[in-house]
Amino acid sequence: MLESFVTKERDKAAALKFIKKALKRHGSPEAITTDGLRSYKAAMKEIGNAEKQEIGRWANNRVENSHLPFRRRERAMLRFRRMKSLQKFSAVHDAFHNHFNKDRHLTGRDSFKDQRSAALAEWKSLMA
Repeated sequence: MLESFVTKERDKAAALKFIKKALKRHGSPEAITTDGLRSYKAAMKEIGNAEKQEIGRWANNRVENSHLPFRRRERAMLRFRRMKSLQKFSAVHDAFHNHFNKDRHLTGRDSFKDQRSAALAEWKSLMA
C-alpha cells in the first residue's frame, strides 16, 4: 500500500483528489489497480490515465486486502472527531507500519528477529 486517504464521499472529486496526490508523491506507475467504483474510472479518464487502470476479479482482491489493516485502524479510531486528524494519524501510522511489518508468518524466528533489529536501528537513525 502506497497511500491511504480518508474522505466522507466516494465521488469523482474525492477520487480525483486522491489520484492526483498519489501520482504527485509516487510518480507515474505502469498500472493502477482500483476497485470497480465508477468514480475512479471517471477520475482516471479526466487525468488521461484510463488505459493504466486495472480492474479485475483477482486484481481487486489485492487492493481490498491491502485496505484491511487500514479498516481495522479506522474502526478503532472512531473517537476521532475530525477527518483531518484521522488522516494525519493514519498517514504517519502507515509509514511506521510499512517499516516494521515484517510478515512473521513467512520467516523463521532468527530471520524475523534480525529483520526487526535492522528496522529498529534504521528507524532510530532516521529519528536522531
